[in-house]
Amino acid sequence: MQTGTVTTPFGRRPITLTLVRRQTAMAEIKQGKTADKWKVFRDVAAAMDSLGLHSNSVAVLDALLTFHPKNELCQNNSLVVFPSNTQLALRAHGMSGAAMRRHIAILVDAGLILRKDSPNGKRYARKDHTGEIENAFGFDLSPLLARSEELAAMAQQVATARAMFRSTREALTICRRDVRKLITAAIEEGAKGDWQAIEGRYVEIVGRIPRAPTLATVSSILDEMRMLYEEIISQLNIQDNFENKSTNVALIEQHIQSSKPEYPNEFEPASEKDQEAKPSKDNRRRGEPLKVFPLSVVMKACPMIVDYGVGSGVGSWRDLMAAAVVVRSMLGISPSAYQEACEAMGPENAAVAVACILERSTLISSPGGYLRDLSRRTSLGEFSLGPMIMAALKTNSESRTRVG
Repeated sequence: MQTGTVTTPFGRRPITLTLVRRQTAMAEIKQGKTADKWKVFRDVAAAMDSLGLHSNSVAVLDALLTFHPKNELCQNNSLVVFPSNTQLALRAHGMSGAAMRRHIAILVDAGLILRKDSPNGKRYARKDHTGEIENAFGFDLSPLLARSEELAAMAQQVATARAMFRSTREALTICRRDVRKLITAAIEEGAKGDWQAIEGRYVEIVGRIPRAPTLATVSSILDEMRMLYEEIISQLNIQDNFENKSTNVALIEQHIQSSKPEYPNEFEPASEKDQEAKPSKDNRRRGEPLKVFPLSVVMKACPMIVDYGVGSGVGSWRDLMAAAVVVRSMLGISPSAYQEACEAMGPENAAVAVACILERSTLISSPGGYLRDLSRRTSLGEFSLGPMIMAALKTNSESRTRVG
């Protein structure tokens, strides 16, 4: 391989000092150095953006490498390929001549190949008497061998940056989701704070995420989103749980005042036989509220809820519903599931249902899902608290008998 010789381009193409330096640098390739041409090609493809290449430029380089007969680029062998324009266009997936020349120029400017022009500008090889190539004119692939380590390092940097971008974007997605759901929960559960303003800041931050973000952009937005997340968590941590419970109790008390039954016998549960016998009077229609049982009956059936009463225990419906709020949280029943129960059954009966669930908590794997199912069946007119309370009464009565 002839190295260290500076040749000028054929025709009107000028020579530049950069091209001179690149040609003289070929003489500095370490003696006997080799590199897998396809490994070098993959590194170039990975680092194409850093090298200023287009995908078609990479396709032309791929085509040029196919004309080198061996898989290895070796310092001791000729690295000049000399395909005709027709052959090169065919292997470059039918690229037009003008486009091919443009992308060859891009590869030369990127320092990946060199032109070695013949006296008449044509590409050919001259062989000696043994059939070995003595001199060749065309495209010199030596820069790929000379820069093989540099190209590998560039590809590694690109892979590292891509992995960092992916992990940063994933972190932003998770943080964004957390902030959105925390704001929604705070608003729905009436937590103290100017949540509308916080939500406005969240919307403003999200609105600045571009369609094609860079690592720097995503990192900056992630920092802002994390600061907002920390602020939300800090504000939620300083909430007074007791005040929140009192607020819930006050809201439930308003429900109690507006749900007084018109007839005393509505406090008594109707048996299933009575409901079947008198469907026009006693059978509950869809959307019609459940009957409220006497508090004394509920407390005999569900004595465990007394331990969660505020102050002196459970002496009124308000006390029962306040205790139910505490039990709801303790059992892991979500606020939305409890709200559905209040809407479907009424607040008093929702508290009774929670008290019954507490009695059977060791047998119920998902109290929240169980309560949602009761709410759904109540809305469909398929559920009555009567059998549930009677079963609890029977269980507790049998327990007291065994203890006695």
